[in-house]
Amino acid sequence: MPPSPRVLLIPPDTRPPTLDLPAQLARMTGAQVRVPPPQALPEFFTPGDTDALAAWLEREAADADVLVVSIETLCLGGMIPARRVPDDVSSAQARLGVLERVKSRHPAVRIYAAGVIVRVAHDNDPHEEKPYYGQWGRELRAYSAAFDRHARHGAGERAALDAARAAVPQDVLADWLGTRERNRALHLRALELLHAGVLSHLCVTLDDTTEYGLAAYDRRLLEARADDLGVWEHLDIYPGADEVPCALLARALRPETARVWVRYSGTDGARAGLLYEDRPAGDLVRAHLRAAGCVPADTAAEADFVLAVNTPGSRQAHRQPDYATVDTAQRHLPAFVDDLRADLAAGRTVSVADIAYPNGAEWRLWRLMQPLSLARLAGYSAWNTAGNTLGSAVAFGKLAPLVTDRAEHAGALFSRMVDDALYQGWARSEVRSRLVDPSPFDLGAQRDAAEAHLRDVITPRIQALWDTHFAAEGLDLTAGPPRLAWPRLFTGVFPLTVRGRA
Repeated sequence: MPPSPRVLLIPPDTRPPTLDLPAQLARMTGAQVRVPPPQALPEFFTPGDTDALAAWLEREAADADVLVVSIETLCLGGMIPARRVPDDVSSAQARLGVLERVKSRHPAVRIYAAGVIVRVAHDNDPHEEKPYYGQWGRELRAYSAAFDRHARHGAGERAALDAARAAVPQDVLADWLGTRERNRALHLRALELLHAGVLSHLCVTLDDTTEYGLAAYDRRLLEARADDLGVWEHLDIYPGADEVPCALLARALRPETARVWVRYSGTDGARAGLLYEDRPAGDLVRAHLRAAGCVPADTAAEADFVLAVNTPGSRQAHRQPDYATVDTAQRHLPAFVDDLRADLAAGRTVSVADIAYPNGAEWRLWRLMQPLSLARLAGYSAWNTAGNTLGSAVAFGKLAPLVTDRAEHAGALFSRMVDDALYQGWARSEVRSRLVDPSPFDLGAQRDAAEAHLRDVITPRIQALWDTHFAAEGLDLTAGPPRLAWPRLFTGVFPLTVRGRA
């Protein structure tokens, strides 16, 4: 790998965690990162320009070492548009051909690709899914679970499957299943490119998944094909989505295997249940370590970094505080923070992954961490799903030895603390409480008011966090006005620039 690797990044979409964060992680190691022009990338459910993306890739690849590409963006215009656009399977698969052309013309370029198995959304979102999902989401979820139960357990589940099928209009079901089949065919084609050596590594992830459902069914089909092709050395299939560019960059920029000591906030943390994944926390951690090119260490002393994972007592919950399954006697947060303090004092590289609750930091842990030197952490993550959080935290930790730009690293770390803890863990609910019955899917006319409340609520907290933990590091912060990424409260945008002090 050259001292300043040249990276091309085609992200799943343009939200800060999917575009800005992977770019920051690469730049903090000295890598040069280029992304397509904004007009070629997706905007919420509006697809990007797949022709422009292919042309950009062919034009830029001659001067690149690494390509990290979202298959859904390259072939269907984005991760969300991939659930909505009507493009046929042949057109979608043909767009993968640009990767073959790039590899043929530039054999030294290493191509890392990510695909996302179509999710079965947990809520009735008519914007991130097809419009009919707003009306038929519950019935489609029921069909999804019934289909997979029947596929696994046989005739005893037939009556439930027939009832679930009858509850959905047949044109809606046919269209919904057709989208899944098209995207599965795209991933099967990607497996063939991996087998042919076009791709250096492929991650196919399950977004917002469950133990039973069509995503699990698709996973088994892809795994069977991977078995046939013998490509598992360069393949990962596991729960995740938005964070995968970070994992692939960690694998690409630091190809050697990293050893990781995983410390949980409870002795049974590895067994904790998760709301948006199909497996317990320990198995999910192992999958994310492998995706980034890491393995568990036997002791903290021999590890390249410590992954400190805050798990729920027995199972995640949506609202905090939750004393039934999250903040229970099955974990001990003060002792967990004591271990963080000891690790930092010993000079260990530490990355924190807070997965006690989905969609933001646990506020109790965040308060307990305040006496620590937070700027000394290698990484911090607490956003959206457990998989999103873990993949980001692992990437921070693996890339830590390569950091050459302290300001870039501090900017990435501070941005996650602002977004995951200050916004998702606290300010988002504060802003919501000031609005009038806001829709979780579209704020409509209340967007301007929401952004005004956001600026009022979070701006002083951002400055206070910087002054307390980062200002003494010889760095300066410039903070722009916060806003929302899309017309909903789910994702905030916090323009933060960190530079070395003159």
